[in-house]
Amino acid sequence: MAAVRQDAWSADDDLILAEVTLRHIREGSTQLAAFEEVGQRIARTSAACGFRWNSCVRKRYDEAISIAKQQRQKRNYLKKQGISGMSQPERLPVPGEEPESAKTELLSADSLSMEAVIRYLRQWKNTVQDLTRQVRTLDKELKDKEEQLLNLRQSNDKLSKEVNEVQTDYQVVNDDYKALIRIMDRARRLAFLSEETEDEKTRFKMDANGNLERIE
Repeated sequence: MAAVRQDAWSADDDLILAEVTLRHIREGSTQLAAFEEVGQRIARTSAACGFRWNSCVRKRYDEAISIAKQQRQKRNYLKKQGISGMSQPERLPVPGEEPESAKTELLSADSLSMEAVIRYLRQWKNTVQDLTRQVRTLDKELKDKEEQLLNLRQSNDKLSKEVNEVQTDYQVVNDDYKALIRIMDRARRLAFLSEETEDEKTRFKMDANGNLERIE
């Protein structure tokens, strides 16, 4: 009978190594961090845990590793989309056992993920509908403002024409007024000169009785 080494790995040690390593894979952590955690739990070095995983345990959990990587990808995708709440399976299938429980947990995670995606898409749908309504409202307001601007421009053009006409009429009236003033001033000067001429032509003399007589 072969002697059992004191540092030999037990089935429980292998199971702990597999569970912790797969959990780190699902969560997007590194295998080195998983080996360090396992080493603290079972009192081994992280190097020994890594050697055991790569040389022996990894081969027995190929399917579980593939599932963990798929869950990591979904987790990263949902995290980028702002969706959280993806559940993770808590138990690993024992090697040699029919992995029905793991498949059930995976389906549950997929269902929850799909529900989260649906909720996310519905929220986006509502957001898009709200934005569409806001765009329609703003478009209507823009058209109303454009109509108001057009009306104001037409009113401005009309008032500008009226102002130009009034200015033209004012200029005509002002010119007529100035011409009338010049005519009146000339007439007044002519009348004044005429009076002076009449005064110069009229002469008087005094007769023997002391009366003034006009001299023609």
